[in-house]
Amino acid sequence: MKNGLRKIIIFGLLCMLAVTGCSKTKAKNQTKKSDIKTESSDDIFAMDTYMSLKAYGSHGKKAIKAAKEEIQRLDALWSVGESQSEITRLNKEKKLKVSKETVELIKDSKKIWEETNGAFDLTVYPLMEAWGFTTQKYRIPSEKEIKNYLKLSIGMNRVQVDETSQTITLDKNTKIDLGGIAKGYTSSQVAQIFKKNGVTSGMMSLGGNVQVIGKKPDGSRWKVGIQSPNDSMDMVGTYEAEDEGVITSGGYERYFEKNGKTYHHILDPATGKPSDSNLISVTIISSDGTSADMLSTTLFVLGKDKAVSYWKKHQDKFQMILVDKNNKIYATQGIKDRFTSDYDVEIVER
Repeated sequence: MKNGLRKIIIFGLLCMLAVTGCSKTKAKNQTKKSDIKTESSDDIFAMDTYMSLKAYGSHGKKAIKAAKEEIQRLDALWSVGESQSEITRLNKEKKLKVSKETVELIKDSKKIWEETNGAFDLTVYPLMEAWGFTTQKYRIPSEKEIKNYLKLSIGMNRVQVDETSQTITLDKNTKIDLGGIAKGYTSSQVAQIFKKNGVTSGMMSLGGNVQVIGKKPDGSRWKVGIQSPNDSMDMVGTYEAEDEGVITSGGYERYFEKNGKTYHHILDPATGKPSDSNLISVTIISSDGTSADMLSTTLFVLGKDKAVSYWKKHQDKFQMILVDKNNKIYATQGIKDRFTSDYDVEIVER
């Protein structure tokens, strides 16, 4: 069985800065330019994926240390593989007072669920288990089994949020997983930590969720390569990012094959099966990593036409790049000057 996990390729090499001058003023400027060239980087395994952090400037090392601590804290808070995490305890106890962050993420998830008629749903977790995507013990559930889950377990209406008491209540057969939103939220938090520590240039890749801080030290934008969703294309294209997140979802990330058919991990909450929309890859570009993470999955499930309609209503919040089953690429108007591709790209107009 192939390993379906791939990472978005990051192109962000730092160009050398030529610094000259002999006056006191120039010497001062030279120090500043030299400082921004100082690179700090580190890797961490959390949230079931490898993460890379990079920051430039004299505060970079301190910022990365603080960022790693935050990543580990959030991972311990939400991991379904951690027996004492809030999500594990909530799934077991069905009613639990949780942190403000957990309330915020579940509340945001319910909002998207309502806006998209259930296309994004944290409660598909029992079905993810049934298909074996959580354990890699892959299987195809029977139609009866799937219908049972849909009838008894699935739906964000089975999740109640009391913001005042910070209490979440689940129906008795319902379980949730924040995997479709946690990395996006985490990337936004890390970006804030970088900025609070004085970092004005940096980037992070959290298992394919890319977030950049400002521009590269040479003043140019970060170049983020968008991974091809299949082997027939080398790369979808390159996007020039600045102070924003670039998050891609595709069936190629996690899948298994049986009897000549491929089953990927992005489940359609309406059918309980891998989404069969006409899209094979969705990239969301937004300053809000949390929304971008949710939307990359949501629009994948909705399909091209509904994704475009949703973007037209919320175009001030995000931009997107879609790839359909015929390898046709669509990019929204707001990024046409920053997205380049060797393939034909249809621009989605406002």
